[in-house]
Amino acid sequence: MYLRRVVTVEMHEPPPFVRLASDPLRWRLLRELSHGDRRVRELVEAVGQPQNLVSYHLRKLRAAELVTARRSSFDGRDTYYHLDLGRCAVALAEAGSSLHPALAPDAANATRAASRIKVLFVCTGNSGRSPMAEALLRHRAGSTVEVSSAGSHPKPLHPGAVRALAERGIALEHEPSHVDGLRRRRFHWVISLCDRVREVCPEFPGHPRLVHWSLPDPAKETDDAGGAYPAFRRLAGELDRRIGFLTARIDEVKTR
Repeated sequence: MYLRRVVTVEMHEPPPFVRLASDPLRWRLLRELSHGDRRVRELVEAVGQPQNLVSYHLRKLRAAELVTARRSSFDGRDTYYHLDLGRCAVALAEAGSSLHPALAPDAANATRAASRIKVLFVCTGNSGRSPMAEALLRHRAGSTVEVSSAGSHPKPLHPGAVRALAERGIALEHEPSHVDGLRRRRFHWVISLCDRVREVCPEFPGHPRLVHWSLPDPAKETDDAGGAYPAFRRLAGELDRRIGFLTARIDEVKTR
């Protein structure tokens, strides 16, 4: 796994990430996936290249552990591809450092957030994924964001979600709401967190930026003892990683 390698000697060849990303098509795929999870057909349409060629380069990115794949929970024939921005950050840091030590990035500059950006997280039940994302973003960004969450079929807040965030020092209190009740509101970002809700999410005024994170329902994942809490704990970590990168991009959105 080249991304975890520490450069200790002078390199005469470009670092692995530079060689990988220097291919124009792979760079376009990385750019597309940096905005959210995509299916192959969506990537084919975005880059205007044949599916077999797109699939070939996705295999290269997966082999480098920059991209992962997961079957859609809505349609098992579909696969969503996800870019691991954390690994990309490590790879870019290594590439910069290999050229000159002064080029190591300042991570603090990558966490600035814009003021009062409006973000909506949506999942099916609004009982786990979306309220957890809402609470995590509010915890990170504070008053610089106005964040909400909703579901297409709301149901009571899952205790696993409350427990998983309590471990992170966040008190999760949420009243599940229906996404239709928010469809007239303006948001800068609308982020769907499950494959099913992506297919039924209503349109919102003002042309918000639409992002999809393909995340499984933790309530449906049980351990050997029949409990779902480990899945909620894993989800909290995954959401926190993604939201960390979201806050770094959120200041790109101009207030409409």
